[in-house]
Amino acid sequence: MSYCCGASMIGTKGTLKHYRTQVHNVPLLFCPVCKRIEVHYKVENEYEILAEYAHVDGTSEIDFQDFVTEDEESIFSNCVNVESEEPLDIVKSQIDMALDLLAVAKDLGDEKWESELKKRLAVMSRRSAKLKQR
Repeated sequence: MSYCCGASMIGTKGTLKHYRTQVHNVPLLFCPVCKRIEVHYKVENEYEILAEYAHVDGTSEIDFQDFVTEDEESIFSNCVNVESEEPLDIVKSQIDMALDLLAVAKDLGDEKWESELKKRLAVMSRRSAKLKQR
């Protein structure tokens, strides 16, 4: 599980640009608060090798799935949420996790972590309200 802004990131797939090459269907981790994106650590080495070879070959687009056979379920098995879930369910899960972690941060007396979690909760609460209005 990867963390950002005090709590967990969401598993998804997306397109990344490596120089002039677009690599599609790359397993990613996404922070719903600060929007940070990183290649999922289980496929990071494969991504770097494939992207570099594609760039050297002058390929403009390549599909990650065509070269890496690890299934999506095993890649994202350690993620608390994946993007294919209902958006409101994701937000609720992220809020629950942040509240649990906030209690831990308070017990530890970690003021910086508490602050990060409170900011995360504020963002996720606003997102929850917007989703409920729809």
